[in-house]
Amino acid sequence: MEHKELSEKIGPWSIIKQDIIRDYAKAYSVIMNNQTDPSFDYYYIDAFAGAGVGKLADSSKPVKGSPLRALEISPPFKRYYFIDLDSDKTNQLKQFVRNRADVEIRKGDCNLILVEDIFPRIKWQEYKRALCLLDPYNIDLDWQVIQAAGRAKSIDIFINFQIMDANRNVLWRHPAGVNAKHKARLNRIWGDNSWEVEAYEKDLFGYQFKLGGNERICKAFKRRLKEVAGFQYVAEPIAMKTTTNSPIYYLYFASQKPVAKEIVSQIFDKYRQM
Repeated sequence: MEHKELSEKIGPWSIIKQDIIRDYAKAYSVIMNNQTDPSFDYYYIDAFAGAGVGKLADSSKPVKGSPLRALEISPPFKRYYFIDLDSDKTNQLKQFVRNRADVEIRKGDCNLILVEDIFPRIKWQEYKRALCLLDPYNIDLDWQVIQAAGRAKSIDIFINFQIMDANRNVLWRHPAGVNAKHKARLNRIWGDNSWEVEAYEKDLFGYQFKLGGNERICKAFKRRLKEVAGFQYVAEPIAMKTTTNSPIYYLYFASQKPVAKEIVSQIFDKYRQM
């Protein structure tokens, strides 16, 4: 029987993103598995896990999504947490995962589940660590999730900042006409409305979008990951682009460990050249 999600198309940038995350997750798991004095429990978290499969826009062939690819990593993580708001997707993912005792699939809002349940389990002082993928479908991710991960000191994150969504709905050249609902969405992922200082400047005609707007927003969000969320090390993000070279989102990585940033920076640089 064909799964519903096989009709959902993904772009080639999604495969690149998955390859990047796989490459780091492999390195992460090897390093953590080799720690013996003390040993660590380490977890993989996918906050917008989807159904486990999709297909490329120019092909009918199904491709594995990030949860199923994560389950193939060796050595395996000690536990996997997969979350999605869509019950159809979580139900299908359960069919793929079947009865693996090391996998927990949750249907619900990751903004609540992560902060209230999963992150509190990953205590630094108890030698627990996690790699968390925050890959929202748009800019509807809550800053409190990012900040909770930073404060925990035990969680590395990949985060997808949807610049195309932000540009289309919020970061207009003349912002007076922007819908308040969309501004609130950007406030939510940013943590406040300080993005306006980065995005706009006044001239004789009022507010105008700053030249090089994507770069300014990109750098400002990186600073927030360090200065506000509390991650000590943030890699220079990589732009995921359409086939016409338009940025869809920036993929960020943040950690408390310099070696983690070094590894991801090397991985990002490899894929930037492709």
